[in-house]
Amino acid sequence: MLQWSLMFLLVAIVAAAFGFGGIAASASSIAQVLFVIFLVLFLVSIVMHVMRGRPPPI
Repeated sequence: MLQWSLMFLLVAIVAAAFGFGGIAASASSIAQVLFVIFLVLFLVSIVMHVMRGRPPPI
């Protein structure tokens, strides 16, 4: 999934370099959405890790 976001980021950069406004806008918006999704998943994983805590000693 991270590869997709990087690919959309590269497409947005290339489209911006060539000046294709419509392509750059759509690709960058997709990259922004994927960034937000990955950020939320990262925060959820941190919260779940903190809530789990340490396992009890054996």
